[in-house]
Amino acid sequence: MLLEATAPPLSAFLAVLFLQEQLAIWDWLGIVLTIAGVVWVMLERTSEQQTDLRLGRGIIAGLLAAFAQASGAVLSRSALADTSVSPLWGTLIRLSAGVAVLLLWLALKRKTWQQLQPLHAKNLLVFAIAAFTGTYLGIWLQQTALKYTATGIAQALTSTSPLFILPIALIGGDRVSLRAILGAGVALVGVWLLFAA
Repeated sequence: MLLEATAPPLSAFLAVLFLQEQLAIWDWLGIVLTIAGVVWVMLERTSEQQTDLRLGRGIIAGLLAAFAQASGAVLSRSALADTSVSPLWGTLIRLSAGVAVLLLWLALKRKTWQQLQPLHAKNLLVFAIAAFTGTYLGIWLQQTALKYTATGIAQALTSTSPLFILPIALIGGDRVSLRAILGAGVALVGVWLLFAA
């Protein structure tokens, strides 16, 4: 998740290179503050966990994921901006491509439906709800953001999802530290700058 936080500034940089998008200094400051606040909140949780011996592989995968996220955002922005293409169609195309790749991967790995036994009816319902809200609605709203605002700004705003965990944690009775609250505050100042600029 921390490495994924590099996707918004990378998206903004790639959009400057390939889409000639220009961001004001306040936009860049807003992106930096938003990402810094999110990273600050996430660091609190990760600092309590033990580091894995395969850290190098994880870092490489995380950086590749951030680059894939950034380049996907730039490609979506180029297809959606200044065209009549609907974000809903963009979502359908992205999800269809993902399903096609997964089906191809299952075929190459020779996975059968019998090997997917842990997917009981109860689990399938939970996965279906998660897929609808997290994947379908999330990507549709992200595509909408990419259609109507600059790539870096849209990516910075969509990266704030870890902040929404804080009130849920409080409601669930978990302890939320002052550090997490301050990190959320920094991120919110960054978001405010993105809207005010």
